[in-house]
Order: sequence, then C-alpha cells, then structure tokens
Amino acid sequence: MFFDRFPVRPLLDGPTPIQRLDRLSDRLGVNLFVKRDDLSGLGLGGNKLRKLEFLIGEALAAQADTIITVGAWQSNHARLTAAAAAKAGLHCELVLNHAVERDDDAYAHNGNPLLNELLGALVHDLPGAADTLAYAQARAAQLRTEGRRVYLCPLGGSSAVGCLGYARAALEIREQEADLGIAFDGIVIPNGSGGTHAGLAVGEVLFDGNPARVRGHAVLRGVDATREITLGKIGETLRLLQVDKDLPASRLNLCDGQLGPGYGQPTDAMRAAVITLARAEGLFLDPVYSGKAFAGLLADIEMGYYHRGQNILFVMTGGVPGLFAYRSAF
Repeated sequence: MFFDRFPVRPLLDGPTPIQRLDRLSDRLGVNLFVKRDDLSGLGLGGNKLRKLEFLIGEALAAQADTIITVGAWQSNHARLTAAAAAKAGLHCELVLNHAVERDDDAYAHNGNPLLNELLGALVHDLPGAADTLAYAQARAAQLRTEGRRVYLCPLGGSSAVGCLGYARAALEIREQEADLGIAFDGIVIPNGSGGTHAGLAVGEVLFDGNPARVRGHAVLRGVDATREITLGKIGETLRLLQVDKDLPASRLNLCDGQLGPGYGQPTDAMRAAVITLARAEGLFLDPVYSGKAFAGLLADIEMGYYHRGQNILFVMTGGVPGLFAYRSAF
C-alpha cells in the first residue's frame, strides 16, 4: 500500500463513522451524509488528527523531544498538536498570532486557548502582523543550541507528510461506500491551509477516482490563492509517494463564495448553517471552517449544483471549541 513506508503514530480509534442526515435529506431533496471526523476522540477531535498521525510519526522517528507549530490564536490545529504531543510525550510550543481582529474576552480566553493551557503547551503570543513561521524557526534554532531535538510542524499540518492523512482517508471513504452500497456524487469540505483538500484529491488520483467530486469551500484565502496553494501541496504529496501522476488545475473543485470579509469573520450564511444543522440534526459546526463550508453546501443545493437524489458527503472537520470563542457572533 502507498502509505506503509511512512512512520505513523496512531491517534484515531479506527475509521470515523458515516451517518445519514435523515431530516435534512428529506427537506433538501438530496441524500446528505456526514463523515464524523469530529468524533476522532483525542483533544476533542477534528480533521487535523489524521495529519498529525503522520507528522507525529515522523517526529518520533527522528527522535524529537519537542514539537513547534504555528497558527492563529484560535487554531484548531494548534490545540490538536498540543493534545497529540501530550499523548506522545513531546514538549509542545505553539506560535500563535492574532490574525483575526477580535479582542472580546471569549475569543481571547475561551475555546482553544483554554484547552491549550490545560494541555500544557507553551504559547508564544504574537501580534496579528507577526511572521509566525520565522519566529518558530528562530525558536527551534534556539532550542537546538540547548540540546533539544525539535520538529517544526507547518501551518495546519499541511505539509506533504501531513497530506498523507487525508489521502489515506480517501481510501477509508471508498471502503465505507462499498459497505453502504452507495457512491458519493460529491464530497464537501472546508479548505483553509489546503491539506485536507489536497490529501483527498491525491487519494482520488491514487485510487482512480474523480478528484473533482471533492468540493472545497475556501475559508482562509480567495479562490485563486487557495487553488495555487492546494495544487502545490497535491504535487508535493504525489512526489513524496513517488507516484508519476498529476492533477490538472481544472479538476480541482474550489469555491470562495462563503469566505465573506475574510478568515475567521462571521457571516449571516455561516450563522444560519450552524443553526440549521444544530436544530435539524443535533450536530454542531464550528464558525470558522465547517460552518462556512456547510453554508456553501446549502447554497449549492439551492442553486441546483447538486441534483435531486444525489448522494452528498459532508466531512465534519471538528473545531467545535471555536463556538465558545464566537459566542458574540450568535
């Protein structure tokens, strides 16, 4: 298998379930399913754990004793890196900036920052314009002079190694399709740092599927920048796997219609999507990633992008602690 030669630190308890949303399916006229990557357990769960299985695996194989990663103040990836590091016995440092211009008490202290503190991560608090990666690299160099063995983890865990997590998830979805006796016409995800989308697209390429059925809703950057970054990660991941294939830009399915004013900025459509899923199915979306992607899915259904009776899979990527940080948005 493609992934066997890469070290892995298991963080999930097996395949995450796929569930049909009966009430919303009846209401919307499509067969709507969710893949519950928010139930992946460790650190309150989320999609980043699939990436971290390979990233922590690589760190441990390199005999690292410290992991450093970067992100925004309410980063889900930072929280899950801290949780994975705690489980693996690694010292964790988080370099976080205030990329989202919010200064209310809930955003500053609730949600992921509270959990990062409980997990024992050392947090470096930088202003919004600060270069988190440059700071992290300098911090890693400093720690190495002190004899520490440091593994530097990228934004969102979205390196080629991290992308392997969702390339492998594409195989998991195919196996679940076979078990359910259906094929998904569309797979819907948020696209932030690009790794989840890149990984699923790579998986479709590896297993002779259709990469265009994976539709990413950009939540960090506009569609052009998101496309460039995601295609770059797809190419890097295919090269890492030593697979002589490529993905034409035309087959990368992206939309930025739900980005709104920018990353982490609430929109009316996001609020409506979060409330819709909660009140129809008792499930929670986060306000930054999955809330906007689900808003995009609802808009696509309304506009006829998906047709009546089609099977649509929405990947629940987690991030629920963000709801508590965005209390004022609701």
